[in-house]
Amino acid sequence: MSFRPLFASLLLVTPLLTTPLAAVAAAPNIVPGEWEFTSTTAVAGDLPIPDQTETTRECIAQGDLEDESFSFIEEEEGCELLDHEVTVDGMDYRMVCRAEGGEASIVGRMDFLGERVEGNVDILVDSAAGELSMTTAVEGRRLGDC
Repeated sequence: MSFRPLFASLLLVTPLLTTPLAAVAAAPNIVPGEWEFTSTTAVAGDLPIPDQTETTRECIAQGDLEDESFSFIEEEEGCELLDHEVTVDGMDYRMVCRAEGGEASIVGRMDFLGERVEGNVDILVDSAAGELSMTTAVEGRRLGDC
C-alpha cells in the first residue's frame, strides 16, 4: 500500500487547518482585512521529498470572525478532529486522518497576534511504507483592508 495519497491529502489539509472560532466567547485577536497565509511543510525521513510551500490570500471580515462557521481547520474526508481548544489568543488541536491503510496523527498550535498569526503543525504518518514525520510552519499577516 502506498502512503502517497495520504501524504498528498495532508499537504492539502495542513495549510487549511481551521476550527470554528465561534467557540471563543470574544472574537479572536485577529484584525479584519486582507490576509496572506504561507505554510511550509518539511518532511523528515529517508524519502527525498523537498519542502512544500503554499501561499494563499483571504479577506477576513469582522463578521467572519464572529460567524460560527468561520474557522482555520477544515476536516477533509477521512479526517477526524479529536480535540481542540480555541481562545482569544490562539488555538490548539489534535486530529487524525486515515486513508489507504495509513494513518496520520496531527497536533497543531496557532497563535493569534492581531495583525499576524503563526503556528506549527506536527504530523506523524504511519503506513505500510513506514513512518514519516512532517512539520508545517504557518505564518499569516494582514496586508491591509479588503
